[in-house]
Amino acid sequence: MIIDAHSHVHDPVETHLRLLDDAGADRTVLFPTRPHPERATDLDSLRQEMSVLERAVSGRGTGDDGHATAWRELDDALAAHPDRFIGFGSVPLSLSEDEVAAFVEREIVGRGLRGIGELTPPPGRAGRVEPVLAAAHDHGDLPVVVHGFAPTTEEDLRTLATLAVRHPSVPLVVSQLGGLNWMTAIELAKETPNLYLELSTAYIVFAVRLAVRELPERTLFGSDAPYGDPVLARATVERVTAPGQVRDLVLGGNLARLLNL
Repeated sequence: MIIDAHSHVHDPVETHLRLLDDAGADRTVLFPTRPHPERATDLDSLRQEMSVLERAVSGRGTGDDGHATAWRELDDALAAHPDRFIGFGSVPLSLSEDEVAAFVEREIVGRGLRGIGELTPPPGRAGRVEPVLAAAHDHGDLPVVVHGFAPTTEEDLRTLATLAVRHPSVPLVVSQLGGLNWMTAIELAKETPNLYLELSTAYIVFAVRLAVRELPERTLFGSDAPYGDPVLARATVERVTAPGQVRDLVLGGNLARLLNL
């Protein structure tokens, strides 16, 4: 089974399904999203969508800021295509520990979602993820996915690794291979058995090759669609692996094990 470990709700959803079909991907993890860069028709409209993304990953979102719409879009996509989409849901990191626990029980477990993410702690504040890890443990060790590219810092990655050690039964997935800090991400994952690396948006092929070589059972094929393309992401994995067990693990086997599929 080929499983894309990282994608966001598309508008329209049918566009996403065509991308998955083109890539030969059976299923994909689907995160809710406020920005929709796939809607952009020119540079100005893309800047507008990306400004929403920038506010989200820098922790500057205010009020509802599109959250209700994002959750509704996720619900609709999951209901329409349960055979293709594996639902994950994000958690507001401004909540107290008790509020996080209640939110995970109500909005993640209560909705039948399979994991938590993509979390976007503000730069320098990755410690905010810890209450989410505690709640994930309380509900059968749900996998937790955290944004790994900028503005996530190298120190944030070290904080996430420390949190993973404190919650050793919870799979903690760093997305985008840790961005520009990919070598640090690989080093930390090698030392931390429950730390996983999702491979989308890696900016050099060598980074993916090295990550898979060092962590064949804890690297995950992902596209970060619509920011990335499932066809290209799969081709990158296949370019750096030979046909056989390791390739099969990275393209879906590792994630299938995490999700008990």
